[in-house]
Amino acid sequence: MDTVPNSIERRRRIVQDHLLIWLDESMDETNKDYKHILTQIQTGANNVNVFTQRDECVDFISDNENIKSFLVVENTIAQHIIPFINDVPQLDGVYIFSDIEILQEEWTTKCQKIKSVHSNINDLCKSLQSCIKTCNQDSIAVSFLTVTEIDSTDNLNQLEPTFMYTQIFKDILLDMKHGEQAITEFTSYCRQNKFGSAINIDRFEKEYHAQSAIWWYTYPSYIYSMLNYALRSMEADTIINMGFLIHDLHIQIHHLHQQQINTDHSKPFTVYRGQGLSKSNFEKLKKTEGGLMSFNNFLSTSTEQEIASGFAYSASQNADMVGILFIMSIDPCIKSAPFASIKDKSYFKDEEEILFSMHTVFRVGAIKVMDINNQLYQVELQLTSDDDQQLRLLTDRIREEAGGSTGWQRLGDLLLKIGQFNKAEELYHVLIEQTSHEDEKQYYYNRLGYVKDEQGDYEKAIWYHQQGVKIYQKTRSLNHPLLATSYSNIGSVYDKMEEYSKALSYYKIALEILQKFLPSNHSDVATSYNNIGNVYNHMGEHSKAVLFYEKALEIFQKTLPSNHPSLAASYNNIGTAYNMMGQYSKVLTFYEKSLEIYRKTLPSNHPHLATLYGNISNVYENMGECPKALSFYEKAFGILKTNLPSNHPNLAVSYNNIALMYDKMGEYSKALLSHEKALEICQKTLPSNDPHLATLYSNISNVYDNMGEYSKALSIFKKAFGILKTNLPSNHPDLAISYNDIGLMYDKMGEYSEALSFYEKAFEIYKKTLHQNHPHLAISYNDIGLMYDKMGDYSKALSLYEKALEIYKKTLHQNHPHFAASYSNIGSVYSSIREYSKALSFYEKVLEIDQKTLPSNHPSLATSYNDIGLVYNKMGDYPIALSYHEKALEIFQKTLPSNHPDLATSYNNIGWVYRNMKDYSKTLSYYERALNIWQCALPSTHPHIKNVKNSIEIVKKEIIKSI
Repeated sequence: MDTVPNSIERRRRIVQDHLLIWLDESMDETNKDYKHILTQIQTGANNVNVFTQRDECVDFISDNENIKSFLVVENTIAQHIIPFINDVPQLDGVYIFSDIEILQEEWTTKCQKIKSVHSNINDLCKSLQSCIKTCNQDSIAVSFLTVTEIDSTDNLNQLEPTFMYTQIFKDILLDMKHGEQAITEFTSYCRQNKFGSAINIDRFEKEYHAQSAIWWYTYPSYIYSMLNYALRSMEADTIINMGFLIHDLHIQIHHLHQQQINTDHSKPFTVYRGQGLSKSNFEKLKKTEGGLMSFNNFLSTSTEQEIASGFAYSASQNADMVGILFIMSIDPCIKSAPFASIKDKSYFKDEEEILFSMHTVFRVGAIKVMDINNQLYQVELQLTSDDDQQLRLLTDRIREEAGGSTGWQRLGDLLLKIGQFNKAEELYHVLIEQTSHEDEKQYYYNRLGYVKDEQGDYEKAIWYHQQGVKIYQKTRSLNHPLLATSYSNIGSVYDKMEEYSKALSYYKIALEILQKFLPSNHSDVATSYNNIGNVYNHMGEHSKAVLFYEKALEIFQKTLPSNHPSLAASYNNIGTAYNMMGQYSKVLTFYEKSLEIYRKTLPSNHPHLATLYGNISNVYENMGECPKALSFYEKAFGILKTNLPSNHPNLAVSYNNIALMYDKMGEYSKALLSHEKALEICQKTLPSNDPHLATLYSNISNVYDNMGEYSKALSIFKKAFGILKTNLPSNHPDLAISYNDIGLMYDKMGEYSEALSFYEKAFEIYKKTLHQNHPHLAISYNDIGLMYDKMGDYSKALSLYEKALEIYKKTLHQNHPHFAASYSNIGSVYSSIREYSKALSFYEKVLEIDQKTLPSNHPSLATSYNDIGLVYNKMGDYPIALSYHEKALEIFQKTLPSNHPDLATSYNNIGWVYRNMKDYSKTLSYYERALNIWQCALPSTHPHIKNVKNSIEIVKKEIIKSI
């Protein structure tokens, strides 16, 4: 058995299920009476957050939106604060403390948040304790396993992650010896994090012993809620600090169970538990009838149905919850999680409580509604035997997955699996200091390298991995299989640092070692294939990448359960490669397989899920489904924000991705805001010539482009190109994108020859590096065709547009925005050569796609309306032309800055219609509006300015003629 390390550096944690808040504007904390009241509340409840300022109190409640709050407020200010907090969902109740015996004022009966009014401090404390106990009852962690999931051959991977991790924590902590210092470390942790009142912490430190574990667990202080929260949220730091208490609780329950089994609990009996379940958990419970349900904490039940029914009924009054009365059938003859009557050991001597040890599993029986509002249910549960074949299989598989030869190694591995990298780092540092075994040191160095890799500290990651290699080279063969792991780890870090040749070198050394010692279908060989595929993918050699990924997948499919995380990674890798190759129809299939596995096997905030959400977003983005893409990018950002420091490069990437979606959806101010957050992080953390900065500059330029600020956009695009040129080979696809960006700005500024030269440079790179049906080639055909179109070479333009369209038909769904762009270009040529019916046909296809895929006020819709209006104008159907142009103008006025060039285009188009209708005064008005904008936004040499000036002169002459 392991002993607990002497010292582990503590990080600040705030761990609690609820907040107790006291507001009194006249409070004097030095006053003896106030001190006495505060002491009494703290003794019987949790730490109290004291406020003397109303606004600060309201802000505190509002800011802690995910934590249930209880507010004690002095009578004289209660009426004034209630309007500000009555609709705050996280505020569970208001308790008024008043010198007046009973308040009959009308406003107290109208406020739904007011639970009670007290003039006696003891009554107030009892009321608070009761409500906090209900809160704790309702927040216990539970997991569900349906009949279908049990029947699956891959049971373990069907389980909710909390079920697995609680089982492993329990095994590890019960297997360890906890020294006397554990109590001191726990109380120091509580003081450091300001959790629990000083009175209760001091008392615990002085009075706690192993035989008092149940008493302290039931004592109304911070202990129960702290443990409950930690087990529900998998707060590893707190669970480790409370490991001695979990151990002592289990042992005390076990001893009582042994004493009572032949006397008090010799025959089957029934216990009851009343609590609330969230509506989402209740839906899971309904699907679990006949399946398994686990309570992932110590489980409190009662032999008195009336008491349990009271808790269930109370929960049913909350509109967001469903009240549940669990009726639990217990057969003491079967071997199961230990349970015992704790009446003689509990703080509450008058309660008939049966306490079950941590992680008790039940079969779910009948579920019956108990009220007409479907807010209160009765659920029958049957205690499951430890010898249940299905449960035994699951438990054994979970223990196998935890790995590690010692309890602390298993715990470290578990911390890594649930994304607790900081805690794992602290643990491994202590273990390195304490061990004298070289093999153990090598293991811990490798794990620290993995931690630093996940934290983005790549230089330190390599250093730790190399320390592990040095130890192996001293003590083992240079080709030992475990060395392959270290070489692979180093290769992984170099891959992330974009030093691909070094990464490939280390990965190939690792593969050679593995192929000498392992069977050809070993999972480690598959992992090695995956690693090499990753590097080729990052180098832009996607076909080679797919080749290695498929070798890995073939092995995994033969050797692993269908929901194993390694299979998820393999599906993800293949999807990524196909995405880069533009074969989108294949991509989502692989990503969705990966997501299905991750959701079943990882916590909801695990970094791997963030990565996969980002990948799925990218596909939807490439497919033109921007709202879906934004939704997944925001899911990824939510995970990263909870796991990474505020200046981590991956947060910058996430901000950038969100900005891209806002840009494509026409929300430019939001896009710039997100880009600026990304740029701020990158400028602090990256070298000035880092390629990621180039990408960010390009994205910012795109926003300025869409806002019509072309000169600013061109300047930033050139800055991005300068960085890429110094970092990439001359035929790298990213250089082609940069050439295209610069070409586009010259195009919009009217410098068509200059634009054409940049578009052709991009095309040459694409032709050399992409397959003949890649969408990027189609984009290039369109760009070059557009220049010939604007330069008057219509036959050449049409030929290039049709080549682009053929590629899109082979690779994209029929409503993809690229189709719209291609149809628009072809329509433009037909309009220029006066084949108006054909032009109209293509423009209407564009409009149909836009209406199906874009918001009703998206600028692209306005562009479609303008294009159709132009054709009707040329056909002489002026009223219809005017109606389309006015629709376009209405959208532009709502979505674009007042000096945006597209607005000028719209004014110019309307002016042209009025000119053809010979309404010259309106014509002149619209032309002048267009000129004013173009003169502000475009270079003075731009053709638009020259053309509209000429038109204005002609119209003025027409006006003079008509006088």
